[in-house]
Formats: sequence, C-alpha cells, structure tokens
Amino acid sequence: MTKDHGPSIKDDETYEALREDGASKEKAARIANAQASDDQDPSKKGGKAKSYEDWTKDDLYERAQELDIEGRSDMDKDELIEALRNH
Repeated sequence: MTKDHGPSIKDDETYEALREDGASKEKAARIANAQASDDQDPSKKGGKAKSYEDWTKDDLYERAQELDIEGRSDMDKDELIEALRNH
C-alpha cells in the first residue's frame, strides 16, 4: 500500500519509487509532482527564478546550507553552482 506523503506530494507512488532508487526527497518530490501535472508540460513552465549565475555567492551558500551540501564553506561561486545543480 502506498503511503500518503501529504498535500505537497501529488503522486505518492512515483515519489516512493524514486526514493527507493536513491533520489533525494527534494528530487523525488519534484519529479513526482511534475509527472502528476497532466495538463502542464513541466519542461515548458518556465520558472521565475533567476539563473544561479545571477545569484550572489552568499545566496548560493545559503541555498547549499539548506540542502546540507557538504564542503560548501570551501567552495567558490562556480563550485557552489555546480554542487547545487548536481544535488
């Protein structure tokens, strides 16, 4: 039986499968919710967020801290961007 992960997860079954395959909670939620949106193409939504290159190093560091990326304190801006994109 599929567990209910609450209103923030639109497709619990996909979420669980992705988590079992080793995806992070954030990544599994993002993919499960995108697949659950039948009426929208997630690749064409176009977010309002600025590109990481437009963020300050402090903002990048804060985001890396939120995601608990290891080694962030020793990273320069380009390394923080790469770590965030590969998280």
